[in-house]
Amino acid sequence: MELARRMERLGTESAFSVLAKAKELESQGRKIIHLEIGEPDFDTPEHIIEAGCRALRGGQTHYTPSAGIPELRAAIAADVSRSRGIAVEPQQVVVTPGGKPIMFFVILALVEEGDEVLIPNPAFPIYESMAGFAGARPVFVPLRQENEFRFDLDEFRAGLSERTKLVILNSPANPTGCVLTSEDMAGLAEVLRERPDVFVLSDEIYSRLLYEGPFASIASEPGLGPDGRTIILDGFSKTYAMTGWRLGYGVMPEPLAEEVAKLQVNSNSCASAVAQYAGLEALAGPQDGVQDMLTEFRARRDLIVAGLNDLPGVECLVPQGAFYAFPRITDTGHSAAALADLLLQEAGVACLSGTGFGQYGEGHLRFSYANSRENITLALEQMGKLLQDNPGKTSQATSGSI
Repeated sequence: MELARRMERLGTESAFSVLAKAKELESQGRKIIHLEIGEPDFDTPEHIIEAGCRALRGGQTHYTPSAGIPELRAAIAADVSRSRGIAVEPQQVVVTPGGKPIMFFVILALVEEGDEVLIPNPAFPIYESMAGFAGARPVFVPLRQENEFRFDLDEFRAGLSERTKLVILNSPANPTGCVLTSEDMAGLAEVLRERPDVFVLSDEIYSRLLYEGPFASIASEPGLGPDGRTIILDGFSKTYAMTGWRLGYGVMPEPLAEEVAKLQVNSNSCASAVAQYAGLEALAGPQDGVQDMLTEFRARRDLIVAGLNDLPGVECLVPQGAFYAFPRITDTGHSAAALADLLLQEAGVACLSGTGFGQYGEGHLRFSYANSRENITLALEQMGKLLQDNPGKTSQATSGSI
């Protein structure tokens, strides 16, 4: 089959490839501990499920306006206004089936072939995939463990060129769990004010999964709000354990919202009506489930970080948000890809190589601690045994010289 050449520019997520390998091993009778997939292992709160059921019984089984039902757009605008301290109107909101369409639609609407998109690295791989698919050139700004995976402002500024059309930010971040502070945002905003022609896509899907301190958004910085040139991407998947409902949204300048809605008409038509009414209840109803989930994630974070730091050759910073640990494993003597595969095949622990998130992910693994404390403890035990029994080349050379 001869495909369009643009398909060569489209990437994928390594998490789904690893999941497929893990499922194949499970079909052979192997027990696998899943620390590769980035989704909460909690059920959607009951009151949200009930709202979805009421919508079904009430006949909400038809098309909706392409940008979303008016009630949900208004509720999202009010929630974003309160949480970010900015003024947002419902007309600036576009509701989509998950958060990824916002990435894709915004890039398609703003970026011409040959433009540049500034992307942190390591980062969610779909940023690079979608920019490349649109014909843009991804330009990477490295995020290093030595700087707690935060931007070096000189490198950020140096990454901007006359061809830069869009900058992508992500905080709390996948895969590092890094959270950009209000001081970080102020510094980035100062640089971006030098380039009023550049748009900003701020992926804030983990904004409620924050362990310490207040959430900071670039959209809260003067001159950088969604009434001008910032697009906020958020949704319900992570905060409310609604990954399967497929419900996300973008907040953006109203003229852009009209164009993004047009792209939705040409692709998805609209988000599910039932999911939208469930989302309305998620915002309006009790928030206890969010806090309970965050409390459990914090306990799991502390468990996995302490356990990883006890492993030979492994060093892990404490993530401040999301539900990912991103340890450095260079001192184990294994490459990231080789160790990830070894852990899956020999230890029954599914995780991701940092290289799946970009070139600066080499030397790291990503573990999702969206799994039980019992399974995390077992995974740490099995990883420890594997590393003791399988020292890498660097480890062997070091031990021989002592």
